[in-house]
Amino acid sequence: MEENVIKFGIGFVTGRPNVCNVINNTYERLINQFKDSDKKVEITIFILFDLGYQFTTRVDFYGIIPNVYKNIKIKYITPEDIEEEKKKLIGREILTKSEAALFFGHGHAKGRNTLMYYAKKYKMDYLLFWDDDEYPVACIKNRETKEITWKEQDNIAMHLKYIDDADVTIGYHCGYISPIPYVELDEDIDENLFKEYIEAISNEVVSWESIKEKFVKDNGITYADPSIANGEGAYVQRDGGKGNWVVGSTLCLNLKHIDKIPAFYNPEGARGEDTFFSINLKDSKIVKVPVYHFHDGFLKYTSVVKRKYPKVLRKIKATDEEVEQRFLKASRGWIRYKPLLVYITNNENYRKVIKDNHEKLLRSVPEINKLFEDNVFDLLISDLEQYDKNVKKHYNEFISTNEVWNKLKKI
Repeated sequence: MEENVIKFGIGFVTGRPNVCNVINNTYERLINQFKDSDKKVEITIFILFDLGYQFTTRVDFYGIIPNVYKNIKIKYITPEDIEEEKKKLIGREILTKSEAALFFGHGHAKGRNTLMYYAKKYKMDYLLFWDDDEYPVACIKNRETKEITWKEQDNIAMHLKYIDDADVTIGYHCGYISPIPYVELDEDIDENLFKEYIEAISNEVVSWESIKEKFVKDNGITYADPSIANGEGAYVQRDGGKGNWVVGSTLCLNLKHIDKIPAFYNPEGARGEDTFFSINLKDSKIVKVPVYHFHDGFLKYTSVVKRKYPKVLRKIKATDEEVEQRFLKASRGWIRYKPLLVYITNNENYRKVIKDNHEKLLRSVPEINKLFEDNVFDLLISDLEQYDKNVKKHYNEFISTNEVWNKLKKI
């Protein structure tokens, strides 16, 4: 292979067959981003599928059309692949059995770690994480006419433009970026109690102020900034020291700087994999690049990836089908990593913060339950209690996961 070929990996950690829809309908756009470029880019898509997420079968994930294979390399990472790789590393005495189990597998963090390992193994220069409910297009709202326009985004090309001089690049999201359904404050729900609930489950990205602003301004929808959608306004988000957080998709890693790339981690059954990744980016250079993905957080607009653009984006309300489970899963995923986040970032006030969150849930969960048929949100209270008890265990796992990754970087 020619030395000047750029090996660009795209990683999907997925449990939803929609990943095939995304790949089949974007592959032409991906390769066309370089048709007038002097850069020779070889794209490899890594697909790590989890059959337990939605009780799917392998066939659901093998729906990639022949034309994709003619233009892009597809590498499936099967459960058998993972087990075989673990056995090899254990046999070579690079990892112990417990270390391999901590790092490799399915789930938010283990899936991303596994993809990083395979991208390194296949000598990728860069790896872009891409979620299966995101499409490379920006929705822009004219504030005067209220008209929505759609602009396709050169997502790979934009990351490539900046990644050589960075360790990590991160793009923007528009659309339904939060799984929190739209509610009419003080009509559907008591605003003060809803505020307490959001504050209890809040994290480095989700806050009451941001949620309320989206409700009031745009019915819970985030629209793209026109200048950013046009590729303007890249900036250094962090260059060593403290800085902002990154999220797990539209996240591109410079694997030529692998010493600056930490591992992902989340407590079992929780979210937060990008949060704990961010915490260990303190010595890394992060560049925010002007490119969008439309986040179809409730999978209500899968036709967008086929260039069928709606003229209006509607409110996604709590009464909509499957919204309850999406909101519940997200809420539980967030509350389960809250103890570890506080333990790492605000240890001196840990007990006070957790007690305050617990009290807010006790007051607000009954109000959240009114939105749905079942009182399922009571689960968050016991989740917080359980993950609080296990916070030191999770902290030790967080440290150990990065120690395992540092071993794997050297092989």
